[in-house]
Amino acid sequence: MKLDEHFLFARDLETDYPIAIRGKGSWVWDEEGKKYLDACAGANVTGIGHGVDEIAEAMAAQAKEIAYPPPQHFLNRPSIEFCKKLISMVPPDYTRVMLCSGGSEAIENALKIARQYFVCTGKDSKYRSISRWQSFHGNTLAADAISGKTNRRTVQTPMLMPVSHIVPADCYRCAFGLNYPQCGFLCAKDLERTIVQEGADYISSFVSETIVGAAAAAVTPVREYYPLIREICTRHDVLWIADEIMAGVGRTGTFLAIEQWKVLPDIVVLAKGLSSGYVPLSAILIHDRVFKAFRNSNAPYVGGHTYNAHPVTAGVGLAVLNYLEKNRLVEGVAGKGEVLGRGLKKMEAQLPIVGNARGRGLMWGLELVKNKKTKEGFDPRQKIWLQVMRRAQDKGLIVYPVNGCIDGERGDGVLICPPLVISDEELHFLLRTLEETLKEVAAAAGVGQ
Repeated sequence: MKLDEHFLFARDLETDYPIAIRGKGSWVWDEEGKKYLDACAGANVTGIGHGVDEIAEAMAAQAKEIAYPPPQHFLNRPSIEFCKKLISMVPPDYTRVMLCSGGSEAIENALKIARQYFVCTGKDSKYRSISRWQSFHGNTLAADAISGKTNRRTVQTPMLMPVSHIVPADCYRCAFGLNYPQCGFLCAKDLERTIVQEGADYISSFVSETIVGAAAAAVTPVREYYPLIREICTRHDVLWIADEIMAGVGRTGTFLAIEQWKVLPDIVVLAKGLSSGYVPLSAILIHDRVFKAFRNSNAPYVGGHTYNAHPVTAGVGLAVLNYLEKNRLVEGVAGKGEVLGRGLKKMEAQLPIVGNARGRGLMWGLELVKNKKTKEGFDPRQKIWLQVMRRAQDKGLIVYPVNGCIDGERGDGVLICPPLVISDEELHFLLRTLEETLKEVAAAAGVGQ
């Protein structure tokens, strides 16, 4: 649909978008009848797939009961039951949940919780945050400031609060020019260097995407990385906030992706797959140690939004968690992820345009390069990421485009994160179509010739 045919302030003013009208399982149909395999689950959102009747029924049933009770006066049963179910699915160290509407909102509240925790514990000087370059945490001003995605921060830069950024945990493009494991894990130790130089008395939190999504196409830290991050944060009394907006809710094969590193953050932010896109919903998991600081000081949280703990969205979230559990979808991720990862690693080995394939479970990414030997990226003006997205869409495949993988400006990639319900047949279609797309883009760009 062309821009002058509607009144929506669309994301891209130069794109004529098709109109999506229906979804079922891993597929989406437009109003012209064309169908697309949703290989990025919307935006790493629709974990349980499109068109699940029982989720729509849960939404309607709750809306018929009560849509919105005044939160200053009441709790509501769906929120209580949803939090109880969520707590039962995560490590027992987390004992409280704050419900919000979206990932950006939840990130902002996680930062506020960390700040207020230190006020409650008598360390008022701790207020600043640290995060990583080539990261993305949301689109509100605080989330933009925490993010390390240069090409998305540019316009808002004068409005952003000061945040220190450390190097990415990216072995493919090691900031120190070293190789794993002889590197000494300097990317993790960069956090300690920054805390010490900024002054530990001023640092309240470190924020990290467990697996990087939109900023760096599934960059996945090595097994030693997060245990070191945990040690550093503990040593300097800094709260570690894990952003699992993309990687959480079973996408990598465990309910929280961070569980695979055998350490736990102080705060975890979840969204996207939590409601599988049926409603806007996010959650902040709060470690018992953090919650006790609020309880012991008898200090209410200074914050709150109109739609915190909304009964309809909580009811949908509960239905989604029950669906995940009933259909054992998280347990099925490992096998499907092995098929997906093997196919993408094959592309890395055989296609000159694929520099690196990385990820876990059903969250994988490809970094695309002009020269595989030197790892040289494309000129950003070529918009290789956009060419891949559009060619794939023409072939009936929806993938998540990524730009800025190298330094926030340069570096093209693609994120592959299909619904957890994707079948083997659909995975093969995904891999076959993506390979065809990449070969065409490479040929048009003169890669490998």
